[in-house]
Amino acid sequence: MEEQLSNEKSKMKLSIPASILIAGVMISLTIYFTGINGTPKTATPKPNPAEPTLQEVDIKNVEVREDPFIGVSNAPITMVYWSDYQCPFCKKTETEVLPTLKRDYVDTGKMKIVFKDFVFLGPDSIEAALFDRAVWELYPEQYFTWREAMYAMQDEEGGEGFGDRTSIEDVTQGISGIDQSKVSAAVDANIDAYKASIQADYIEGQSFGINGTPSVIIGTTLINGAQPLAAFIDAITKVEK
Repeated sequence: MEEQLSNEKSKMKLSIPASILIAGVMISLTIYFTGINGTPKTATPKPNPAEPTLQEVDIKNVEVREDPFIGVSNAPITMVYWSDYQCPFCKKTETEVLPTLKRDYVDTGKMKIVFKDFVFLGPDSIEAALFDRAVWELYPEQYFTWREAMYAMQDEEGGEGFGDRTSIEDVTQGISGIDQSKVSAAVDANIDAYKASIQADYIEGQSFGINGTPSVIIGTTLINGAQPLAAFIDAITKVEK
């Protein structure tokens, strides 16, 4: 499985468009039923779900009740953001776009940002998504700080450095107010439920025509790829009118 994922990622590096990682047709959802280190579980893998029926892009149709978010829960505008912690274009969005959106819209109560996983870059992506779920469940107030730290540590896509359990635990341990041992224990205790939630995010994203990261829905606008801040502002302005 590791060799297959490595080969797939190598092919992707040669063909990635400048603004988005194409994932849906290249990597099977069977990664969700793969062990943390990339080795299959002993249980028989579940079959891949059927391709979801595409639905009209509208934030009203997006399920937002269970996923991590920042901002006030009843903010008038909702932005839903699908990402992968190993995606370099997601890091670009996280570092160049999100800080301004948070300052001007989230912190002022105008918008909340809901975070969803679109995991497709291998075992490290799965590992990070599992810890994402645990941090949100146990320490929602520290979630965004943890998220920022995770992207700050992101290395080259497919690299052998940051992204395994030990390195994620090191990041988690470094966040004030988080007990890393409790987070790791939550991952172990809830791994099947977390994986089901991660898979649900992926399938939901596909239903809106999302096939890579980063991808965002604001109102009735779908923003694919690492787009500039202006694209987000335009989508927000349409909702505000």
